[in-house]
Amino acid sequence: MTRRQHFSIILILGLLTTISPFSIDMYLPGFPAIANDLNTSIDQVQLSLTAYLIGIAIGQLLYGPLLDRFGRKLPLYIGLTIYLLASVGCAFTSSIETLILMRFMQALGGCVGLVAAQALVRDLFPVGQIAQVFSLLTLVLAVSPMIAPTVGGYTTVALGWHSIFLILAVITFLIMAGVYYVLPNGKAPDPSISMRPQAVLSNYFTVIKQPQFLTYSLVSGIATSGSFAYISGSPDVFMNLYRVSEQQYGWIFSFLAVSLIAPSQFNRFFLKRFTSEQIIYTTLIYQSVVGLLMVIGTWAGWFGLYGLIGMLFLFMAGQGITGPNSTALSLSPFSRHAGSAAALMGSFRMGFGALVSATVSILHNHTAMPMVSVMALCSIVGLLVLLVGQRLIHYKNQHTDLESTSKVAL
Repeated sequence: MTRRQHFSIILILGLLTTISPFSIDMYLPGFPAIANDLNTSIDQVQLSLTAYLIGIAIGQLLYGPLLDRFGRKLPLYIGLTIYLLASVGCAFTSSIETLILMRFMQALGGCVGLVAAQALVRDLFPVGQIAQVFSLLTLVLAVSPMIAPTVGGYTTVALGWHSIFLILAVITFLIMAGVYYVLPNGKAPDPSISMRPQAVLSNYFTVIKQPQFLTYSLVSGIATSGSFAYISGSPDVFMNLYRVSEQQYGWIFSFLAVSLIAPSQFNRFFLKRFTSEQIIYTTLIYQSVVGLLMVIGTWAGWFGLYGLIGMLFLFMAGQGITGPNSTALSLSPFSRHAGSAAALMGSFRMGFGALVSATVSILHNHTAMPMVSVMALCSIVGLLVLLVGQRLIHYKNQHTDLESTSKVAL
């Protein structure tokens, strides 16, 4: 693989992973306008985000077996086509109920990009390079929340929120062209993999009973879902509580997205001196401390607009480190079931994200407390799951070594 091919593949894989972040981030500045235009409340508009996350969680479970059975590209084309059509449906909706439904369908199609990209990384790169490749994908991924809300804010003001979804449809069409002309096929179709429900569930059970996968996919899902608390709560906190404009909100969101970029790239250097396990453990302790300080400060009224932005920046910096390492550790035990593993891991992440998003909406009280409290809780629970899971992995490895020694002795 030449350097140019390597760059092109990383770029297309990165763009596939940005479909859902763009779909989430780009319409956030339009929340007040959507609520006003559809004669509903911010709480109801937030449910369209929850529906999207639920759609991703369900859709990834469907695409995992499809990617293993039919190869990587055919499910990609089908899913992206569904996403494109649903985006047009979102653009022309006239009720919040239809928007929620179209967002769900949009997620069912677009989530194929997340699963396929992760499975293709496992297909195309050696195991030792996976964490570094995911760090590069995180760099591409981190650009989307810098661009999407800013574009969404100005687009909402200039053209109306409906145009956001038409832009998303055009972007997806261009990504489909890149998949066709640039991306290698990856793992070939495997006719031996059955699509019967019992067989599919058996594949997922094979994946989930692997202690390393279960531990780090849960850690990834729980710990990184703190970002969904921020995404769900920030439009109301900044635009209604602090009275910033749509454009200003876009710039604030873009600034906070910078907190993902530098840490994700430092991760490549950390991996030269530390293991992914050590990095995740340290990062979750850091995020738990920052999260608790953020809750205490918000409750005590220490933070104004800029103080809250600063604390969010410090907290979100940990996400750029936890995500790539936990993803690499979750997928590294698999080759044949990489698609199912990627789907299940992504489903955990988005499932927890949907739960967190709905929780922030339910706890909505016109303050920042629901958002920051849920963010802190995600890191603390993620740390506890990591500690328990690492003990389980250690016990499993010891038990396996003892069995191997006994067989050799016999």
